[in-house]
Amino acid sequence: MISTAIRVARVGSGAELAAAVLMLLGYPGILVAALLPSAAGFAVAGAVTYLADRYLHHRGSYLINRLGKVRAGLSIRFLIRELLLILLLARADLSETPVFYAAIACFLVFFGFQAPHSALTTLIRARRRLPVATRNVDLSTVRIPDAPPTALTHRAAEKMLHLDLFAVAGLLVAAGSDTPVWGYAGIAVTLATGFVYLLALVPYIRGRRIPSNAETVLAGVDAWLRDYRPETVLYFSGSKDSAYQVNMWLDTMERLDSRPLVILRERVILKKLARTGVPVICVPGGVHLMQMDLSTVRVALYAANVGKNIHLLRVPTMKHVFIGHGDSDKLASVNPFSKVYDEVWTAGRAGRDRYALADIGVRDEDIAEVGRPQLAPILPASGTPQGRIPTVLYAPTWEGWDDDPGNTSLLLAGENIVKGLLAADPPVRVLYKPHPFTGTRSARAKATHQRIVALVERAAAERAGSTRWTADTAAQDAARADMARIEARLDELKGGGGEERDEAEASRDGIADPAREAEAARLRDEWNAAFWRSFPGWEHRVIEGAEPRLYDCFNVSEGMVSDISSVVSDFIASGKPYAVTDSAGLGEDEFKRQNTAVRAAVILANDAARLGDLLAAVHAAAADPLTEARAGLKEYLLGPDEPPSIDRFNTAVADLAARARARNEAQEQPGEATAIPVQRVDTPGPPPAAAELPDLAENPADPEDPEAAEEADEGPAAPVPSESEASLG
Repeated sequence: MISTAIRVARVGSGAELAAAVLMLLGYPGILVAALLPSAAGFAVAGAVTYLADRYLHHRGSYLINRLGKVRAGLSIRFLIRELLLILLLARADLSETPVFYAAIACFLVFFGFQAPHSALTTLIRARRRLPVATRNVDLSTVRIPDAPPTALTHRAAEKMLHLDLFAVAGLLVAAGSDTPVWGYAGIAVTLATGFVYLLALVPYIRGRRIPSNAETVLAGVDAWLRDYRPETVLYFSGSKDSAYQVNMWLDTMERLDSRPLVILRERVILKKLARTGVPVICVPGGVHLMQMDLSTVRVALYAANVGKNIHLLRVPTMKHVFIGHGDSDKLASVNPFSKVYDEVWTAGRAGRDRYALADIGVRDEDIAEVGRPQLAPILPASGTPQGRIPTVLYAPTWEGWDDDPGNTSLLLAGENIVKGLLAADPPVRVLYKPHPFTGTRSARAKATHQRIVALVERAAAERAGSTRWTADTAAQDAARADMARIEARLDELKGGGGEERDEAEASRDGIADPAREAEAARLRDEWNAAFWRSFPGWEHRVIEGAEPRLYDCFNVSEGMVSDISSVVSDFIASGKPYAVTDSAGLGEDEFKRQNTAVRAAVILANDAARLGDLLAAVHAAAADPLTEARAGLKEYLLGPDEPPSIDRFNTAVADLAARARARNEAQEQPGEATAIPVQRVDTPGPPPAAAELPDLAENPADPEDPEAAEEADEGPAAPVPSESEASLG
C-alpha cells in the first residue's frame, strides 16, 4: 500500500511521502490553532510545515514543483503562515495592541524586501554568467573575480524567507505569555537580518566584483585557441541525461596523438562531464561558436546526431566524422542523417555491412573501421574467482520512444528473467543494472523496474537471513570505511563542498593538475575495488547511478542477459557467455538474421525458459558450445585485437587531418577557384543479399553493427540512446 502511494504521489521514498503528508496537513493544523486560538498548537504545526517544506525542497520533490505550478509556491506558503499568525493574534485579543500593528508592518516590509533580494540575486547570476564555460582553458587574461560566498547565493530565496522565523517565534511567545517585548525583539531581528542580507549582496553587482564583458571573454578564449592550436575536436550537444554519450569518449580524446578539444553546447552537460585533462569549451550560443577561432582544427568528431551539429558542420576547413556513442543493431545506428559527414567510423566490419544493407546514402569508401577504444577496460573471461559463486548481470535497455515490444525485455520478460536467475540451482549472484532512462517515458516500464528492484532486494534479504550464506562483516566494514575515505578525498580533489560551484569561478580555476588527475584515477579504481568488497560475494544487488560503471559490472560478472543495444556489443569484448531476449517474438532464426550481435547468444523468449542454457555456460565455461562463435563475432563487430583500437583510431584521425590540410592548401593556391565545393553523394550499389553474407558458424562475419545515433532533431533533442553507459561516471 505504501509503495502504491509512493508511486501515485511520485515521491522517491517513504520518508518523502511522510514529509509531503505532514506539510499538507500542517497548514490546516495552523489554521485550526489560529482559530482556537492556541499559540502552542500553532508553534507545533508551524514547525512541522517549516521542517517538511525544507526537507522536500532539498530532496527536489515533485510535490514542491507541482505546488509552484498551481500558485502555491514557497513565497505563498510563507505568506499564508504569516497571515495565519496575524489571525492568531487577532483571536488572542491582541488586535488593539501595538504589537499587532507591528506584526502587520513587519510582514509588509519583510515581503517588500523579497523583490530587491530577488532582483539582486538574479542580477548577480546574470552578470557572472560568461558567454562560454570552460575546463582546462587558461583564462588568466580575463577578469573573473571570486563569486559571492555561497552562504549568500545558494538557495538564496529560501534563506531570505526563513528569516521570518525570528518574528514568528517572538510573536508566538508574545501571544502565549502576554509579553509583547518578545514580539518586538523578533520583529527587529527579522527586519535587521533581512536588511543586512540585502546590503551584503549589493557590492557584487558592480565594479571589479563582476567578470569582464562578453566581448572580452570571447577574445580571451580566441587568444587561448590561437596559442593552443587544437587539431581534433569532439563536438557534443544533448539533454542532461545524455552526458554519458560524451563521457565515454573522454579517455580516447586524452590518448590522441593530435591536440584535442571538447566543444559542448549545453551547460548542463558540462556539469555532468566526467573528470578529464582535455580542454573543454561549452558554447551555448550558436553565433558565438560560429565566430570562434577554430582555424587550426582539421578533424571534428560527433558522438550524436542532433540539430545543433549544423553550427560546426558548416565549417569547410575541417573534416567531419560521425563516431556515435555505441554499437548496436538498432535502426538509429543507420540514421540517414549520417550522410552529412565526410566519414562514418564504425568499430568493425559489421558496421560497414549495416550501412550497405540500409542503403541510406553513406558510401562504402566513406566508412572507416577503427574499433572501440573505450573497451580497453573490459577484462577477458577468466572464470569465477575462488570463494565466490558466479555472477550474472541483467542489463536491459530502456523502453524507447514508442511501444515497440522489441525495444526492451523489461516489460514482457524482465520479471521472468530475474525470477529465473534468483531461483537458479546451482545458485548465482544477480546484478540488476537498468538503463538510466528506464521509466522516463513509460509508467508501465517504471512500475516493472520497481517490481524487479523489490524482487532483487527481497532475495538479497532472504540470503542474508539464511545460515547457508556467511559474510565477513569486519572486511565489509573496512571496505565501507575505505569508500568513505576515498569519496572524501575525491571531493577534495574536485573542489567539493556539497554545493554547486559558481560557473565562472570553475572556468577560471578549472585547470587540470596531472598529479591530481592521476591520483583521482587511482582513487577511482580503489573505490571500485572497495565497493565490491563492501558486501558479500553472494549478495544480489541493484546497481544504479554513475558508479560503479557498466564496464565494472562486466568485469565482476561471468555472464549477462540484455537486449538489442550497444551493451551487448560491448560485452562481447569480454568473450563471456550472454543471452539476449527476443521480446518481439520474431523467432530465433529471424531474430539472429536481423541482429548480428545475438548470433553467438542464447536466445530467450519472454518466458525465459532457456535461461538454463546460459547458466550452464556460466558454471562450466569449458563445455560452452558458443565459445568459438563469440570469438569470431567479436572480431566481426569490434575489429581485430591487433593493432590496438586506439592505434587504429589515431591513424584514422591523422589520415583525415592530412586530407583536410590538402583540401585547404588546394583552396589557397593562386588562380584556383575558392568556392566551397559541394560534396558529392553517390548512390551506392545494391546491398549484399542476405544469402551472400558469411555464415557465422563457418566464418565469424556477418552484417550489422552500430555506431548508435540520436534523432536528427532541432535543438538539444531528446537522445535515442545506444545504452552503452560505458562511462556513466
